[in-house]
Amino acid sequence: MKHYNVSVHHPRNRVPVFVTTNAKDAISMKSIQLTEQLYSYMLQASLKETPVQSELRETTALLPGSVMQIPPEQGQFMGLLTKLLGAKNCIEVGVYTGYSALSTALALPKDGKLLALDSDPQNTKIARKFWKKAGISERIDLRIGPALETLDQLIAEGRHNSFDMAFIDADKTEYQEYFEALMILLRPGGLLIADNVLWSGRVADKTAVDEDTVALRAFTLSLRDDHRISTSVLPIADGLLLAVKL
Repeated sequence: MKHYNVSVHHPRNRVPVFVTTNAKDAISMKSIQLTEQLYSYMLQASLKETPVQSELRETTALLPGSVMQIPPEQGQFMGLLTKLLGAKNCIEVGVYTGYSALSTALALPKDGKLLALDSDPQNTKIARKFWKKAGISERIDLRIGPALETLDQLIAEGRHNSFDMAFIDADKTEYQEYFEALMILLRPGGLLIADNVLWSGRVADKTAVDEDTVALRAFTLSLRDDHRISTSVLPIADGLLLAVKL
């Protein structure tokens, strides 16, 4: 298996650009760069937000930490993955104001459950309000406290191989630890989604050595070589890593 280190910017449009790698091969970059106009078109052509999702997103946009909210197309993609998996039991590490959890819970069957882990009781008050407004509160079990402690507790309770899908969007320096715990909790064939793995492009910048960037870079590369999973990194929002447990 060949691994490539690509260090150029996306092309402005779909004209193939051949980039130099550490192998003899060249990669033709065909991913399109989204302009504001094209992004607006994409949302117009595909986004199906519920009124409650839209209201939650607009409410969160007014908060100081609104950058932490996932964009609507990512929420819709996660809902689609939930349905494709036929998921009934999901787990989320990092809730913020609840948009991702809302998107996942809306895609679950009526008897489905999402276990949502977060350490912030204030932002999750907003989440609870909108989950109730959407009529899906009974599908979400919110646990407030250090996520790693809750994950360890679930493992101690024997919840091995019991979750269909997991989403990580919390402390970047703890991604690897979240992953290892979730690998015990996910069933074979289950899907793990990790957010922010492209980190505004900083992961590709060798001069970026802050602890979050270093942790995300190491995490993504370690999963590439992990024989327990099959992975793909997608340039959706701030970068999504999808990993299927084998």
